[in-house]
Amino acid sequence: MKLIVAVAKNWAIGHNGGLLFDLPDDMAFFRRTTLNKVVVMGRNTLLSFPGGKPLKNRTNIVLTTNTEFEAEGCTICHSFQELFEELKNYNSDDVFVIGGGKIYNELYPYCSEAYITKVDAVEDADTFLHNFDEDEEWYLSYASEVHENNGFKFIFNTYKNKSIKNLE
Repeated sequence: MKLIVAVAKNWAIGHNGGLLFDLPDDMAFFRRTTLNKVVVMGRNTLLSFPGGKPLKNRTNIVLTTNTEFEAEGCTICHSFQELFEELKNYNSDDVFVIGGGKIYNELYPYCSEAYITKVDAVEDADTFLHNFDEDEEWYLSYASEVHENNGFKFIFNTYKNKSIKNLE
């Protein structure tokens, strides 16, 4: 399993349920990377998409404790145990955690890699990602050249996990 996200310099990822940045190059990277793959998200992340609809050309898995929640075109899991059981049906290299904050921060220890777009900015935020730079279990394996969109400079980074927790 992998993780994909854009963060500000202070590891902020969201505000009021929305993304912090509009970066076409990052969105293109997200689309390319997750196309025809499995995406795992929380209910609020799904509801933040246009029309609350699942992402096209992907298997959408939604983790929610709301047992009444249903979403057409999505597999719904109500616990981590249920999610881990469902994920056994897929190649772990094809599974991407895509948010929100609680889902990222609960599942990152189970991920082998994290694709983190680091934006050279600090924005007002209420949702933050675990700081991979301060975690001895993770190391930076790749950093791209600097990109720029809409006045923001950013770098595509790949972090690798030295000790992945098993999905049980």
